Amino acid sequence: MPFIQVTIAEGREPEKVEQLISGLTTTVSEVLDAPKENVRVLITEVPKTHWGIAGQSISKRKEESR
Repeated sequence: MPFIQVTIAEGREPEKVEQLISGLTTTVSEVLDAPKENVRVLITEVPKTHWGIAGQSISKRKEESR
């Protein structure tokens, strides 16, 4: 049973998250010849204040780029 875990920064529309789940499920099902019913996807959304890039949170980087 394939299990896919994805971590993304929060803030995407629920429809986009649904598209991601669907797309990952389809791709893994096709590549691994696994029934879609056996594919599991877990999306974890992290607050932008808790995700760091190059020593700064995403929220801080966005503030400074304005």
